[in-house]
Amino acid sequence: MKKTRSIVLTGLMIAISIVIVTILKNFGGQPILRLFSPMHFPVMIAGLVIGPVEGMICGILTPALSYLINQLPPAGPWAMMCELGTYGLVTGLGMKYLKSQKGMAKVYISLICAMILGRIVGGLVTGFILNAGEYSFSAWISAYFAGTAPAIVSDLILVPIIVRALQNAGLAQNK
Repeated sequence: MKKTRSIVLTGLMIAISIVIVTILKNFGGQPILRLFSPMHFPVMIAGLVIGPVEGMICGILTPALSYLINQLPPAGPWAMMCELGTYGLVTGLGMKYLKSQKGMAKVYISLICAMILGRIVGGLVTGFILNAGEYSFSAWISAYFAGTAPAIVSDLILVPIIVRALQNAGLAQNK
């Protein structure tokens, strides 16, 4: 039963992400997508609520499927697959292994660590594999931090609220 639940919830998070991206693509275009990074928060929620493996799977499949359906991300899915896969894995591991932390502190620590590590991984994949020799440190800071600052803030606000709501509704464990 637990395995079926995990599979269904992971698929639901992927579907939610793709639906949100599709809606925002059609009504706001690339600027609004960059502003809110709508693929990120369902992946982080998957890691926090379902688990690290499911979060990682959600993080890998979401950009791949979004690229096939919406041609987003425009540069291709590879760096974002690595970035979001890291988000899902790290948020899930944080929730599983941060035993000394309770409640929302655990959620915030897991989120912040995942956001930092995911952006590092995405930057490394972009800088050393996809655009080797053409990608600078300042381009990485601009693309992964400065340009996405509103998304970082919205993730830090929305994700804990959604996780708490899911916990209160009995749809997620209050770990």
